[in-house]
Amino acid sequence: MSVGALIIGDEILSGKRTDKHFVKVVELLKARGMALDWAQILGDDRARLGGTLARSFADGDIVFSFGGIGVTPDDHTRQSVAAALGVSIGLHADAEHEIRARFGDETTPQRLLLGEFPRGSEIIPNPYNRIPGFFIRNHFFFPGFPVMAWPMLEWVLDTQLVHLHHAVARDEQAIIVYEAAESVLLELMQRITREHPAARVFSLPSFGGEGVRRHIELGMRGEPDSVAKAMETIRAEVGRLGYEWAVR
Repeated sequence: MSVGALIIGDEILSGKRTDKHFVKVVELLKARGMALDWAQILGDDRARLGGTLARSFADGDIVFSFGGIGVTPDDHTRQSVAAALGVSIGLHADAEHEIRARFGDETTPQRLLLGEFPRGSEIIPNPYNRIPGFFIRNHFFFPGFPVMAWPMLEWVLDTQLVHLHHAVARDEQAIIVYEAAESVLLELMQRITREHPAARVFSLPSFGGEGVRRHIELGMRGEPDSVAKAMETIRAEVGRLGYEWAVR
C-alpha cells in the first residue's frame, strides 16, 4: 500500500503561493513511523485531477490531498473524486450539522454547499472553523490553508490510520565519503541494490565550498537488517578504494 500526497492549485504552479504542505506531511508521517512514497502538484484542472484520482483509487493507495475543496468555480476536488468513483455529490448530514453549529442563524444555502461531498464519504473535523473536510476509500481531502489542514491531518493519522504507526520497520544510515566521484562508486551502488532489495541506496553529492570539502553522502534506507548489512559492505568497500569517510 503506497502513501501519496496531492497538492492542488494553480497558485502553487504559478508561484503566487509557496507550498508548505509537503514538508509538514513528511514531518508528521515520520513522527509516526510512516513515509511518503510519492507526491504530486496539480493545477486546477478537473480532468487531470480526476484521472490522477482514478489511478490512485484503483491502486489502493492512501492519499492526502490539499486544496480545491471549496465551492468557487476554481475548486474541482470534490467533483473530481465523484467522477473518479462514479458517484454523485450531496449534502452530508454530519457536515451540515457542523456548518449549522458554526453559523447558526447565518447558515445559508451557499454555506451549506461546503458540506456537499461525494456519496459514501465521511467527514474530517476542522477544529479551526468547523468547516469539515472529507475522506473516502483511504483518500483524505483537506483545505489548502495550513492552519486548518495540519490539525485535520493529525486527526486522520491518529484516528483513522493509527494501525499504520510504526507498522513497517525502517532505518536510515549513511557515511560521508570525501573527495569521491559518483562514477567511481557507481559499481558499488549497483551491487548493493541487487544484493539488498529490501533497502534503497541513496547518493547525495556536494561540490563543496567555503570551508566545506567536496563529498558524497552515501547511504541506505529501508528494512533495518538490510540497511545494516549493506552499510557494512559500503564502509568496507569505500575503505578498500582508499577514500576517507566519516559517519554522517
